[in-house]
This record gives sequence, C-alpha cells and structure tokens, in this order.
Amino acid sequence: METPTSAGNVQVDNLDKKQSANILKDLNMSTFINIEIKHEGLPFEVSNLKPSKELLDALEEGQNIITEIKSGKRAGYKNVNEMMRSILDD
Repeated sequence: METPTSAGNVQVDNLDKKQSANILKDLNMSTFINIEIKHEGLPFEVSNLKPSKELLDALEEGQNIITEIKSGKRAGYKNVNEMMRSILDD
C-alpha cells in the first residue's frame, strides 16, 4: 500500500531561502525532506564552505607563478626529469 503524501509550507527569510536553494540546487526539497525523515536526521553534513584566507592567498600565489612562467620571468618545467636536469646543471 502506498503511503499518502501531503504538501507543507515553511516560512523563511527570503535571503535564507535563496541560500538554501543554492545549496540544494541539485536536490529538490521533497527528496531532501524524505532523506531527513528516513534517516532521522541528515546522513551527511550540510554546510556552505568558504575558502580560507590561506587558501585564497595560495591560489593567488600559484596564479602569479603561472603568469611569471608564461612571461619568462621564472623557469617552468614540463616534467620532473626536466627540472632535475636544470637543478643538476646549476
């Protein structure tokens, strides 16, 4: 026998709704609620991770290195053997 279903409404702040919709963009609300009920909670952590300042700094540094290699200001290598030859030749 199929379990009957019903619709439910939840009142949330517009900004919270937009942020939740973004997090759940690949998962519709019905599926989300059914997962939560079946597992008596969520079987995974729900969070909207933000990159740390250290990560953003490292990404910027990496981009600067790539730019310097492309402009010829810094040596770049296609593989480890090429890098080792350069180190041993110095």
